[in-house]
Amino acid sequence: MLAQVINYLLNHLDKYYDALKIHIYISITAVLISVIIAVPLGIVCVKFTKISQPTMNLFNFFRVIPSLAILVLVMPILGTGFFPALLALVILAIPPILINTCLGIKNIDSFILESAKGMGMDKRRMLLKIEIPLALPLMITGVRTSTVEVIASATLASYIGAGGLGDFIFTGLGMNDFRMLIIGGATVALLSVIAEMLLFIFQQSITKYQRE
Repeated sequence: MLAQVINYLLNHLDKYYDALKIHIYISITAVLISVIIAVPLGIVCVKFTKISQPTMNLFNFFRVIPSLAILVLVMPILGTGFFPALLALVILAIPPILINTCLGIKNIDSFILESAKGMGMDKRRMLLKIEIPLALPLMITGVRTSTVEVIASATLASYIGAGGLGDFIFTGLGMNDFRMLIIGGATVALLSVIAEMLLFIFQQSITKYQRE
C-alpha cells in the first residue's frame, strides 16, 4: 500500500505541490488576518466593557457554526474561489485569538498595573510595556488553536473551488482512491503538527523571561 501511495505521489508531484502551496498560503493568510483583527478587538473589548459581551457573543456564535456551513453561507454573497474560502477561515480563526487576548489582559494582577501607574506610566505605555507582554502567552495559545483549526478546515475550501489539499481528499473519496485520501489526509495532519510545534517553540522562546 505504501509503495502505491509513494508511486502515485511521484507521478503527480506538480499537482501535489500546487495543492500544498495553496493550502499553506490560504492557512497562513487567514491566521495573519485573524491576528490583525482579533488582537486589537480583544484589547478594545477589555478597555470598553460595554461592547465586550456583544462582541464575544457574536464571535462565539460564529465559532459554533460548522466550517462547511460558513463556506456555504458566504457563497451566495461572494461566489466561489479563494476569497470566499479565506473569509470563512478568518471567521473561524478569530474567536480563539479574541477570547485569549481578552483573558490574557483581564488576568493581569491589579497590583502590577497599580505599580506601573505609580511609576508614571500612561495608558499607552502600560498597554505596550506591561499588558500585551504579560498577555502574550495566552494570545499565542489562541493563535496555536486557530492555526490548527484553520489548517484542518482549509480542506473544505476545495468544496467552493479554492483548491488546496482538500482536492486530494474529496477526489479520493469520490473515486474511492485510497492513495489520494492518504496523501491529502496525511499531509494535512503533518502540517498541523509542524505548525503546532513551530508556534510552541516560538511561544517558549519569547516567554522565556517569564519562566526564569
